[in-house]
Amino acid sequence: MLALAGCADPAVPGADKGAGPGPGASATRGAPPAPGGAPAGGDVLPGMVTEAVARTQLAALKVAPVGTMAGYSRDKFTHWAQQGDKCDTREVVLERDGTDVKRDAECRAVSGAWKSFYDGVAVTDAARMDIDHVVPLAEGWRSGAAGWDAARRKAFANDLAHPQLLAVTAASNRSKGDQSPDLWQPPDKSAWCQYGRAWTTVKSAYGLTVTGPEKKMLATMLDTCAS
Repeated sequence: MLALAGCADPAVPGADKGAGPGPGASATRGAPPAPGGAPAGGDVLPGMVTEAVARTQLAALKVAPVGTMAGYSRDKFTHWAQQGDKCDTREVVLERDGTDVKRDAECRAVSGAWKSFYDGVAVTDAARMDIDHVVPLAEGWRSGAAGWDAARRKAFANDLAHPQLLAVTAASNRSKGDQSPDLWQPPDKSAWCQYGRAWTTVKSAYGLTVTGPEKKMLATMLDTCAS
């Protein structure tokens, strides 16, 4: 399976930013998450929608200027949350996005293989992988999450049902930082279709806003789905 990295605070090693649906929020209109949160066939992320559904979601997103970073802190988005059996969200995603992943008694990945979706790099050391929030935490803050309560922010930062979390190389994660699609795109253009659908679905599920340039680039990414 493919693993993806991205959205991290440049100053925080291993950190990534992202958004996800709040408790009870509908993940994807028209394409429910696959059982157990596993990606559906052909996609590397769970809860993906078709190009047509993504275009409908994109058209409905509210366009607004970039919001302020005033008051932002990654600590306001609790991560990584415990998921049971000593496993936190990071370890769950590492296993989901990897192949032949073995864990120790503390649920830490000690071996396995990953292919980073953003840059196509193959990795066999889990320490080289970050968990990317497709929609970064800081980007979520700027586009609506500043007004959420702590529970919704925690859900957004640990969302396993929607296409929000992806295991990717630390290098690609740092390159992305907290940038929106108009400012950063996966180096591997073959990833644009899925990335555009994922970003759009997450923003739609959480009711987050987009800027004009961001919306235009998302449409460009969706155009690659037919190529």
